[in-house]
Amino acid sequence: MDIQRPDIKKKKVRRQWIVGGIAVLVLATAGFFVSKLKPAAPTVDRATVWTDTVKQGPLLRQVRGPGSLVPREDKIRLIPSETEATVVRIRVLPGAKVEPNTILMDLVDPTVQQELLDAQLQLKAAQTDLTNLKAKLQSDLMTQKAGAATVSADYNQAKLQAQTDKSLYDLGVISGLTYNASKGKADELTTRDEIEKERLVVNERAIATQIAVQQTKVEQAQALLALKQKQQDALSVKAGISGVLSDMSHQVGEHVAPGTTLAKVIQLDQLKASLKIAETQARDIQIGQPSEIDTHNGVIEGKVMRIDPAVVNGTVTVDVELEGALPQGARPDLSVDGTIDLDRMANVLYVGRPAFGNENSMISLFKLSPDGKTAVRVPVKVGKASVNAIQVIEGLQSGDTVILSDMSRWDNTDRIRLE
Repeated sequence: MDIQRPDIKKKKVRRQWIVGGIAVLVLATAGFFVSKLKPAAPTVDRATVWTDTVKQGPLLRQVRGPGSLVPREDKIRLIPSETEATVVRIRVLPGAKVEPNTILMDLVDPTVQQELLDAQLQLKAAQTDLTNLKAKLQSDLMTQKAGAATVSADYNQAKLQAQTDKSLYDLGVISGLTYNASKGKADELTTRDEIEKERLVVNERAIATQIAVQQTKVEQAQALLALKQKQQDALSVKAGISGVLSDMSHQVGEHVAPGTTLAKVIQLDQLKASLKIAETQARDIQIGQPSEIDTHNGVIEGKVMRIDPAVVNGTVTVDVELEGALPQGARPDLSVDGTIDLDRMANVLYVGRPAFGNENSMISLFKLSPDGKTAVRVPVKVGKASVNAIQVIEGLQSGDTVILSDMSRWDNTDRIRLE
């Protein structure tokens, strides 16, 4: 029969408890260390990221923006209607080349034709009145001159008679009474002769004034006739300048009011580029800065000629004067891309411009390890920016390679693996 051994059983239970405690302790310790381990770095396809190497050297700061070619304001001619008229004929369609005397359309206005006839008759009447007035005044002047000549002759005769009578009086041939009578008559005619001469001068001045007044009426009639003739000529709408007919929005039979724009003629060789630059990039643009305009069929040199003071939809309009020859196919409203040179920084640390990050700010970039298999997030302080590059102030050194692509997907990760 078996003999029971209680001490052996107790030892066996104690051993099991010790082994269990050790196992629990080992598991707890392992769990603690596992919890302290960092998660594995995510893997990123190397072909999907864009990298660039930090460089040291000169940096040309530029800004870029889309835009279009537009005519220069001094090379556009808007042709308005001078009277209330009706379109009766269209001679040229938009897109055609025109010369200054090219007739674009014909208008008709019966009122202008009637007013032109009235102005012609008014001019003839004013000219006839002027001729009649000159004849009448000339006749009156001749009559007055004849009277003045008679008085002058009488005066000369009386003057000679008085001189003769004085000689006879001195010899005692005639009496003093006779001499005084001839002398008094001579003195009277002297006064009358002076008065007639003054009247003649005054009348000549009055005649000149009356003729000038009537001449003014003739000139007024001539000016009115010229205006009506101009309005009549304007019914045959002419281009006025050499260029291309850009717009003609009216049709035959349409009635137009005075001041209505009938057509627009532009000169294709006198275009400018109107660029839309983001307001955050436009603050350093100055008049006269060089620029390049890409028409997608050639690049044209130019310079900034105007900066709009207003901001519209987050952009500033910048006009660029084109200095080079326009490429074939250049025309108004053609879409272009413009680049403006701001300044050149002599010796700075710079890198390609990342997908996100404004100038003069602190950003974070993934810097590649020397073997290129991993990348670690580093803070980078950047300065002034250009179109494709940005200045590096702190956080990177020349030769470092960083990822410039949009890495917002891994914002919560400080380390990635590249494969």
